[in-house]
Amino acid sequence: MAINILHIETSSKNCSVAIGTEGKINSYCEEIYQDYKHSENLHLFIQWALEGAKLTLSDIHAVSVGKGPGSYTGLRIGVAAAKGFCFGNDIPLISVNSLYILAFPYFNSEYDYIIPVMDARRMEIYTSVLDKKGEYLVETHAHILNEKSFEQLNNKKILFVGDAVEKTENFLKGISFHMEKATFVNAYPQSKNMIDISYKKFQNTIFEDVAYFDPFYLKNWK
Repeated sequence: MAINILHIETSSKNCSVAIGTEGKINSYCEEIYQDYKHSENLHLFIQWALEGAKLTLSDIHAVSVGKGPGSYTGLRIGVAAAKGFCFGNDIPLISVNSLYILAFPYFNSEYDYIIPVMDARRMEIYTSVLDKKGEYLVETHAHILNEKSFEQLNNKKILFVGDAVEKTENFLKGISFHMEKATFVNAYPQSKNMIDISYKKFQNTIFEDVAYFDPFYLKNWK
């Protein structure tokens, strides 16, 4: 029996849905909205992805969701949908760190370090530091850009990736960060980059408690 997993990523302006079958991409649907239309489009995208894969919800064996950090509203919408499908179909829930999703395509590449950066308003970013094998050197955290930001990586071959690269690059230029070996790629987390990660978690039964799972907001919201 082929294992089908529904993947949902809504932590950013990108509303992204994919179906993975046996750890390979089956169908995919996403669109970037500057005004966050996730609540209007997520379920439609899920329907389209299922149709593209010629599957129904009864054929799905698990739901994987980007858990954050990221947009408070986007995360609530994605996680609520994922939990609803899991409850309704009695299937497991898998979660993946949204920054890890950003970094995943660049593991085992020419970069020594991959630094995902997502906007957290003003001069703050959500970030972490990973090596080329995908191992965390610095865990996910909220970081206010300052004179010491990433100073230990000066002159290293680094990839900054995410929706906060422009803000990060402009700040680092202002503090004379040695950027000759740094690359900046504007990107949003994509559900298709969750497929391999989630399939391995499914095989190892690394599931969340559907009843008690909450998004990884990182910052306190009122």
